[in-house]
Amino acid sequence: MEIRTIGVVGAGQMGAGIAQVSIMSGFKVVLNDVSDAALAKGRAVIEKGLEILVRKEKIQPADREKMLSCLVTTTNLSDFFICDFVVEAATERQDLKNTLFRKLDETVPAGKILATNTSSIAITGIAAVTRRPENVIGMHFMNPVPLMKLIEVIRGLQTSQETFDATMELSRRLGKEPVPANDYPGFVANRILMPMINEAAYALMEGRPHGGGGEGGGHRRHHAHGRESPDGPARACRPYRS
Repeated sequence: MEIRTIGVVGAGQMGAGIAQVSIMSGFKVVLNDVSDAALAKGRAVIEKGLEILVRKEKIQPADREKMLSCLVTTTNLSDFFICDFVVEAATERQDLKNTLFRKLDETVPAGKILATNTSSIAITGIAAVTRRPENVIGMHFMNPVPLMKLIEVIRGLQTSQETFDATMELSRRLGKEPVPANDYPGFVANRILMPMINEAAYALMEGRPHGGGGEGGGHRRHHAHGRESPDGPARACRPYRS
């Protein structure tokens, strides 16, 4: 399956990050959101991310301009008819995702893959609202997308081997490390993360660790120096548009 153009639904924190790594990897990207204002905000995030890389001499200014020329934005999902692969990264709501996948199923050419960046909603359930459940798959990027290597790749009950293989290969082309996960609540990453966050809340309630600054004191320092994680467990669960 040849993939040249990737559609991304949602220009929030996750969608903008997915769009950025896609154009950096040589793909054309169609980025969609509900308003021009949301798209402008998402594009600004991408431009800022690329500008940081220019300042750090990771890429050249000419590279930045070439990458940005591969990005188009639209408020109309019908523009996804040119896409070879679509990643949905809208708000984490089952009803919204079902609505989007019904529309994508009508717009994106038959046989093309529809992926969702959901971190917890069942892939099988999302696939069931389409006429192509064999081409629906979970592709859970980690936050922030440009920096984190892991992608969880989650098969629904009817996801085909071809769809799974193509998604694993695309993940590698994006410079990521894809890891298969089963279609269970929380998949793997969040299934591990949620108990840790709960225990952090209990530890804070019990007054430990000490160190001042609430969670920003002891907990975050434990993570920074003991787990090489810049955020403490409470910050890890801050709401964001997935």
